Amino acid sequence: MTMKNMPEDNFKHQGMRKKLIETIRAKGIDDEPVLEAMMRVPRHFFLDKAFLNQAYDDQAFKIGAGQTISQPYTVAYQTSLLGIKKGEKVLEIGTGSGYQTSVLLELGAKVFTIERQKELFDKAKKFLPGIGYAPKMFYGDGYKGLPSFAPFDKILVTCGAPFIPADLVTQLKVGGIIVIPVGAGEIQTMTTILKTSETGIEKHELKNFRFVPMLEDKAWGK
Repeated sequence: MTMKNMPEDNFKHQGMRKKLIETIRAKGIDDEPVLEAMMRVPRHFFLDKAFLNQAYDDQAFKIGAGQTISQPYTVAYQTSLLGIKKGEKVLEIGTGSGYQTSVLLELGAKVFTIERQKELFDKAKKFLPGIGYAPKMFYGDGYKGLPSFAPFDKILVTCGAPFIPADLVTQLKVGGIIVIPVGAGEIQTMTTILKTSETGIEKHELKNFRFVPMLEDKAWGK
């Protein structure tokens, strides 16, 4: 990143980031490419300057429009489940601040990301290129996916979903993976969907998390 007017990322910031990565590793994340990618993304760029210390705490943080920047451990956990290989086409549902998007890009993925909150979309669309990241960004109802750009190697959902949408499964390549937190209440179960054939899937339910839910008035159609 050598863009003009970019926020500073000095030794202090890098030291705080290294400590955060060590905290995530201590919690059981041993996917080194993911941890290295997170080390390369200055998380404090995505928060107001007044919240520098909070940027490197292992916790979620409000970013506006009722949304949050996910807890770093959660970002690492979800990203590890995807098993991204360089050059893979990844659909992200919920751009938010763009932090998770940036981690995916650092792993070498070709990222297509959708945000339904106009305020967050406008901010990320302007901000991400300014710090050297260039995902394909879309404003709209991400839960319907991007059929015109499908199929995708991997799909990541970054908000709580009441059920797994058929549209996303349809847009996934055979052999591809969806990582999605599923649950209609305050707690969601991190779930992976492996597409085993054009008509078959293999589902695994893992740990419980708390995610910002999708808006009720824009719920996925069954």
